[in-house]
Amino acid sequence: MELHANARLSVEGRRLLCRRVRELNWKVADAAFAGGISERRAYEWLARFDAGENLTDRPSRPKSSPNRTPARVEAVIVQLRRLRKTASTIAALLRMAVSTVCAVLARVGLNRLSKLDPPEPANRYCRRHAGELIHLDIKTLGRFRRPGKRALGQGADRRSAGAGWEAVHVAVDDATRLAYVEVLADQTAATTVGFLRRAIAWFAARGVTVQEVMTDNGSAYVSRLWAATCAEVGLVHIRTRPYRPRTNGKAERFIQTLLREWAYAATYRDSEHRRAVLPEWVRYYNTQRPHGSLGHRSPITALAAA
Repeated sequence: MELHANARLSVEGRRLLCRRVRELNWKVADAAFAGGISERRAYEWLARFDAGENLTDRPSRPKSSPNRTPARVEAVIVQLRRLRKTASTIAALLRMAVSTVCAVLARVGLNRLSKLDPPEPANRYCRRHAGELIHLDIKTLGRFRRPGKRALGQGADRRSAGAGWEAVHVAVDDATRLAYVEVLADQTAATTVGFLRRAIAWFAARGVTVQEVMTDNGSAYVSRLWAATCAEVGLVHIRTRPYRPRTNGKAERFIQTLLREWAYAATYRDSEHRRAVLPEWVRYYNTQRPHGSLGHRSPITALAAA
């Protein structure tokens, strides 16, 4: 039972107040003063106590709502909603106010179209051996010449107008979470293919042979140059379903960690300073940082045990 945020007494405190008056013969005024409530409120709790009622908070909704939308109309609204009609369309069909339809949909929990679909079960997977699948993704970050509002807050001269953008390319092994990262000038097909070749070589130097790569449907990943490169080096290219970033979730989650613990974790002088710190953070991530899905081991430890 949730109490009102401003309630002075808990349910047990209300019961104690009533027992002090009825069983210990306290004066109502004294019991009210001890409980920090008004004498009038104490009489109300006594009346409910004498009637054998619960001393919990009553709902604030009125006992009757004569102007509430009839149940049969609410049922029609729900039926139309399950046909994926918008609130404005339902309101026009039933000649009702859009606000009324929205209130009904919110009350029954159908105010968002996503609520019409059953919750999708978790679809977790993990390859058994390093190199079987590498997740690739790109995160765009803004360049800056001086610390900005993210570090110093709002204020004048906090923007680096015209500084441009840079692309953080990541490659994460599915089995061990071993990661390779580069900050490059763009995310064109030629740049992305160059990153792929260097990532394959980096993993190979650590005894990992890359067999498959998973990417989203970005322009670089659907280019002819990318397809030709994958065929040349003997890689199987897997693309995620459109608008389904969770399929490539290991890369997406790594990018979240990368942003939180590297890109936005400190106040850098400029974007070059931020880029210079990246290799040290990647070494820490691969060799020291415990990973929850690996039994709190580091990726390099998981690779050695594989």
